[in-house]
Amino acid sequence: MIRQENPAVLPPELEDPSVTSVRVLYADLHGVARGKDVPIREFRHAVEHGLAFCSAIMGTDLRHTPVVGGEEGYPDLVACPDLSTMTLVPWEPGVACCLADLRPAGDHAPPADPRGAVRRAVAAFEEVGLSPVVGPELEFFLCEREAAGGVRRYVDNLSMVYTVGPQADPRGIVREIAEMLSGMGLGAFAANHEFMNSQYEINLHHAPALTAADRAFRLKCAVKDVAAMRGLVATFMGKPFNDQGGSGFHIHFSLERDGANAFAGGADGVSDLLRHFVAGVLAHASGLMAFLNPTINAYRRLVPDSLAPTHANWGWDNRTAFVRIPPERGGATRVEVRVGDGSANPYLATAATLFAGLHGVRERLPLGPPVGGDAYTLAGEKAGPPLPATLDEALDALEADQVLREAMGPQIVDTFLALKRYEIERHRTWVSDWEISEYLHHL
Repeated sequence: MIRQENPAVLPPELEDPSVTSVRVLYADLHGVARGKDVPIREFRHAVEHGLAFCSAIMGTDLRHTPVVGGEEGYPDLVACPDLSTMTLVPWEPGVACCLADLRPAGDHAPPADPRGAVRRAVAAFEEVGLSPVVGPELEFFLCEREAAGGVRRYVDNLSMVYTVGPQADPRGIVREIAEMLSGMGLGAFAANHEFMNSQYEINLHHAPALTAADRAFRLKCAVKDVAAMRGLVATFMGKPFNDQGGSGFHIHFSLERDGANAFAGGADGVSDLLRHFVAGVLAHASGLMAFLNPTINAYRRLVPDSLAPTHANWGWDNRTAFVRIPPERGGATRVEVRVGDGSANPYLATAATLFAGLHGVRERLPLGPPVGGDAYTLAGEKAGPPLPATLDEALDALEADQVLREAMGPQIVDTFLALKRYEIERHRTWVSDWEISEYLHHL
């Protein structure tokens, strides 16, 4: 599992005499960073033997309840440092950081491994002579904590979209993060205030699928860490405020063959391969929703006129559609999947969408007609099939989607379904502030 022929040869970042610890990270099923800080003198041992974790971490919900794992006696998993991902952490002098691949300890079943799912998706495309290229776009809000335990927005002025400088980012935090991510070689090339109040976006270059997913994961880690160090709270939660729209996770996909963009050429400047890929994504749209919109909150942003789709459809440069075909052609020909929520795990979202597209490519699925104009105003077949309106519906669709279940694997899908259904049940029995405000006085 170690991406180094000779584990005794450590990467050059660790020759820096200022490095005192190496942070080894991996994503759980929620996309939350888990890991260990290893003193530099102990890191060679970690490279050779891996780092042990209780595998129940992959089946633990966000309220710290181990939902899955007890039936196996809570065995270990092993995180093996991927030395090719080593980089210095500019916001924490003395710390280097790498990602990890996961494997079982002993004879136990393989753990749920989101990063491994992307590796498998890439390998499946390589079997048919194709290499997926991915460009992630993530939005997030920056907030300040209030004494009563709530939060207020860092910048709370209307119409700040595409504004930069002190008015949009008084402390220069977003610019600082973008500069540091660029310096780390993680492909950050621009940053700006987004459409909603105190909402931001840091743009990442497109890259091979695993590299792109790694970058998206590390961007989320960096944003949350640097914000915390500056006394702020960063959230990729889809819709944290009732008076604002939500944060999306748009993902651009293309395929290369022999170094050239295989989506280019053909009628309208796009290949049949692109059409089959999009048809596969749309065929599995309902099941994909569970990974692309993995929280109860995520479905509060999927409403008309939100620039987030409500139906499984596609269009030419149409931001009201599930899949948008941007106007660039030639080497820049690509598809954009626009439904993703900021809370999505970048690895699961990337892998699942690739597997759906691969099904379309392998089966040469036909692509129906595009939607034109405002897709929210269309009805019936013209609009396309409606997307699941709740997380519960999306989980049912994933469970029924045999292609996605087999491709993503039972370790991921079964654990994910159990975690999320437990989350739904907790939500069902929780008395909310809305209910108190709505009912307590009058009834």
